[in-house]
Amino acid sequence: MNKSIFILPESFTTLGWIGLVLVMWGLWRSGDWKKLLDPIRSNLFLGTSVALLVLWQIRAGIRPGLEFHLYGVTAATLMFGPWRGMLAGLIALIGSILGGHGEWNNLGIEGLVFTALPALVTYRLFKLVERKLPNHFFIYVLVNGFFVAALSMITIGLTATALMALSGVYKLDYLLEHYTPYYVLLAWSEAFSTGMAVTIMAVYRPEWLETFDDNRYIKNK
Repeated sequence: MNKSIFILPESFTTLGWIGLVLVMWGLWRSGDWKKLLDPIRSNLFLGTSVALLVLWQIRAGIRPGLEFHLYGVTAATLMFGPWRGMLAGLIALIGSILGGHGEWNNLGIEGLVFTALPALVTYRLFKLVERKLPNHFFIYVLVNGFFVAALSMITIGLTATALMALSGVYKLDYLLEHYTPYYVLLAWSEAFSTGMAVTIMAVYRPEWLETFDDNRYIKNK
């Protein structure tokens, strides 16, 4: 039985590998990985990656290539920024493949869709909220922790639906009826789990959230 989240033609997986290499090159050029040289940050990062790996093992599927699980990449992105948030998700993805939940040839495309995409969506929306809405604790938690997590999950679902429909693996009408709606339902679970995690960290361990600033969101209010 194929245990991959995706079943795609070779042409799609090749493009996925090219895209993932470009993303990793961007990570290297950004220098963001150097923050992992700090033992405290590296331990937190590795612990988060393991937590994502465990989360990714709780999954369900309806047909080969149509599997669902929570991702947690939004929380990782709020903790470490987009580059290391994506990297934490990628480590979880590799761990899942090593554990038998995936195929190595799909690593590129799955890495883009399930790690790089939600990390980018999360960070772009975070920056938009930071500019357009008041800098308040409840806005940070409610919007970034809950709603952004839900939107990231929906974005993953729509992108996965489009890729599988374009590749001809499944027909679009079948996906829209039996696959895509599950991501809307999962979006609430993703929002709740991420929102609760972000709230707890913001209250008890604000230093774990690199996108959270006590002076901006609490002390000057």
